Amino acid sequence: MRFLMTTNTEMSDIVENVEKNFLENYVDGALPGVLDFAIDVILAFVVFLIGTRIVKWVVKLLTKSMQRANAEQGVITFVGSVCRYTLYFILILMILSHFGVTASSVIAVLGSAGLTLGLALQGNLSNFAGGVLILLLKPFVVGDYIIENTDKQEGTVTEITIFYTKLLTIDNKAIMIPNGTLSNSSIVNVTAMDKRRLDLRFNVAYDSDIAKVKEILTHVVLEDAAVMKEEDKNVFVSDLMDGYMVIGARCWLKKEDYWVARWRIMENVKVTFDKEGVSIAFPQLEVNVKQ
Repeated sequence: MRFLMTTNTEMSDIVENVEKNFLENYVDGALPGVLDFAIDVILAFVVFLIGTRIVKWVVKLLTKSMQRANAEQGVITFVGSVCRYTLYFILILMILSHFGVTASSVIAVLGSAGLTLGLALQGNLSNFAGGVLILLLKPFVVGDYIIENTDKQEGTVTEITIFYTKLLTIDNKAIMIPNGTLSNSSIVNVTAMDKRRLDLRFNVAYDSDIAKVKEILTHVVLEDAAVMKEEDKNVFVSDLMDGYMVIGARCWLKKEDYWVARWRIMENVKVTFDKEGVSIAFPQLEVNVKQ
């Protein structure tokens, strides 16, 4: 019985020693690899931080250079976006190469997955191509007020990025429209030209004095301070409708004065009509009842 107990004790010591030696050997063998991997991760993190700062510095330097060259703001933003994404891609390749992943391997993987990526990112590729077309054809630039006729969205262009164009509405809402949508839809560029024509129509009763109405419109509309004196301007009878006639006025305004001048002129016409006894007509229907 004492022999068996001694034997069991010795076997336990042997097993414990074996386990202890195994753990020590495993730790001694794995510890250098773990330390090396931890050092690689730290170095990769440091490289990423430094690379991020370098990317920002290069993009900032490129932006300032293009600004000194008087490039359009849309071109500056778009080229800056392309440069930023390209430099980040190169930075990621450098970090992967530190872990033993070669650039050729990455390119081979991207090539084999090209079809899948193309199908998955076809919307973004379309937006990128649309951005290139916008910059080349220049249907609008940063600062223009545009109306996109597909979804009836409108606003001032504040930024043209690699995938999206940013609009700011008159009530200070930001709209992000894909470049692909803008390049494939009809666009109205309201502020592309330096001047805009103002067309006004007023409905007056048939018993109104046409000469008096035209004189009022000439004085209020055509002699307004914002009207461009050197451009064509006139007052005319536009239409003869059922129950009223339409008197029109046409003149030219600078694009920056258009809305303020239009609102002022409309108010002045109404005040003057009331003062001179000219009534603004509205459609009427006469019903004759036969007994």
